[in-house]
Amino acid sequence: MQTRLGIISALAEEQHGLIEAMENPRRAVLGMREYTSGKLWNVDTVAVLSRIGKVAAAMTAATLVERFGVTHILFTGVAGSADFDVRVGDIVIAESLVQHDMDASPLFPRFEVPLTGLAQLPSDRELSNRLAAAARRFLDGENGPVLHRGLIGSGDQFIHDGVRLAALKNALPDLLAVEMEGAAVAQVCFELGVPFAVIRTISDNANESAATDFMHFVQTVASRYSFGIVKAFCEG
Repeated sequence: MQTRLGIISALAEEQHGLIEAMENPRRAVLGMREYTSGKLWNVDTVAVLSRIGKVAAAMTAATLVERFGVTHILFTGVAGSADFDVRVGDIVIAESLVQHDMDASPLFPRFEVPLTGLAQLPSDRELSNRLAAAARRFLDGENGPVLHRGLIGSGDQFIHDGVRLAALKNALPDLLAVEMEGAAVAQVCFELGVPFAVIRTISDNANESAATDFMHFVQTVASRYSFGIVKAFCEG
């Protein structure tokens, strides 16, 4: 089966330059989103902005699969750090993802996605390994950023409170980063049987200064990182 890669980001800055780099782009508007199909460094690709939040991301991922026939999904964007060893500018690739605001207890254990038996949804190992190799190639030209692999948490909350973050970390000790979309994409891909990977550049420390740090980082650094890593990934 020929690969068709779906690339999702929440914000335009997280996908800056990719559409311009696409060969023979074709645009289609569906569900208030613009899907752009074409070749990115010889890879058949569909790129789209999901907008922010789990429902928005889940709708976008399902549409990519069902209407645009993508075979693999890559989510690229930014996240807040949830671990002292994960610093602003570092990169986190998800080995698994959890909806940190999912709590259907006492019917199901906290964090477990009802009727799946899973709290942490694993990303595709092969795709994530390829993504990690691409990130390492890109980081060879950078000074200082570190690549991490592990648990990413998603929720419909922008975490900007040290107390809230500490409570999450206490409940999920392996948590490396927090964001608002990845675990929703993971659930869609799990249920549809589509390999996926999630990569996040750390933009802030998910504390009281997170909002200011986030916007500055997205505008100045995140777009360059996303473009460079996706390019390295597609070039293989």
